[in-house]
Amino acid sequence: MQNITLPIILVTVVFSVLAFNKSELMARYQFNAYMISHRNQWYRFLTGAFLHADWMHLIVNMLVLWSFGEATEFYFELGLGKFGPLAYFGLYFGSIFASSISTYRKHKNDHWYNAVGASGAVSAVLFSSVVFAPFSKILLYGVLPLPALVWAALYVAYSVYSSRNSNDNINHDAHLWGGAFGMIYTLIVCPSAAQGFIYQITNIR
Repeated sequence: MQNITLPIILVTVVFSVLAFNKSELMARYQFNAYMISHRNQWYRFLTGAFLHADWMHLIVNMLVLWSFGEATEFYFELGLGKFGPLAYFGLYFGSIFASSISTYRKHKNDHWYNAVGASGAVSAVLFSSVVFAPFSKILLYGVLPLPALVWAALYVAYSVYSSRNSNDNINHDAHLWGGAFGMIYTLIVCPSAAQGFIYQITNIR
């Protein structure tokens, strides 16, 4: 099995840490809908996902990605064979754009709005994993073995709360849009996953 998750994590960590110490990198590459709309800096859709607000933001996202990413890669390869890695690549990078579209439309005339983080893509990977194996036990943070479906529910609850109450530089709405994209993308690209999901839900014991 090819490993795509680990290189993504490494690049994200390096890019984020560099930006922690160089404010000009953060300013140039963070997601800013105004600069995208009025200056045609479309690369910010992508680069913003490789930056993070602080160490905690980075660590949480990368731990969730590491916990669910390799399993999701395996599921895609199991269902699609040699096209599995390509499908996983499309899931991750497609969700970066899909999870930011609503934020872009909302803030395209707001010069002061900025956002960073891989939250949308990480959420897509998490919810894709739920489609494939809703009751698989995931050992998140190395100490909390809970079913993927439970982690997804907790993630949604956290995202909704943070979206309504946080004033940080994190696009919490992207969690929800990314999760929706992850589920829909998985069902379209790997239709057999839908049958497996229904079977597992209806045959829970």
